[in-house]
Amino acid sequence: MEKIAIFFGPLNGSVHRIAKLVASKIGSEKVDLIHIAEASSADLEKYSRIIFGISTVGKDTWQQKFDNIDWTKFFPIVASFNFTGKKIALFGLGDHITYAYHFVDAIGLLGKTIKSQGGEIFGKVSTEGYTFQDSEAIIEGKFIGLPIDEDFEPELTEKRVSVWVNSLMKDF
Repeated sequence: MEKIAIFFGPLNGSVHRIAKLVASKIGSEKVDLIHIAEASSADLEKYSRIIFGISTVGKDTWQQKFDNIDWTKFFPIVASFNFTGKKIALFGLGDHITYAYHFVDAIGLLGKTIKSQGGEIFGKVSTEGYTFQDSEAIIEGKFIGLPIDEDFEPELTEKRVSVWVNSLMKDF
């Protein structure tokens, strides 16, 4: 069976921890974890099933240019890659209190870019059970990927990841 790639960034934080948790729920032997700072389009080519893990910072930060942020370097690769024929799933971290009006926006920005490049998105999640004001990650009434709030709801993470992975693997 072909492995699933989990491309994630940044390294050594909540996104990395959740990437490892997702991998363990799928079965670590079935997954390759790839830090995006070390990834290229050639790495994306190798896999037909890809999970992306991303964090969201506030809109003020997203609108600035930072050369030292992993996703700032990797996002242009994603934006120019042809995802046709690839199955994609997304998870993202956000803070529903501090960034209630931009909750997990990065999932939405990434998902819309991947869809525009031919990727098929799996693992959409109901907004039920989440508290926030607005999110770029909501498409057709659902989150385009799995939202996780490790800042204010860490006690929900394990269950949310388990439910998401179980649902995702039915069609992924």
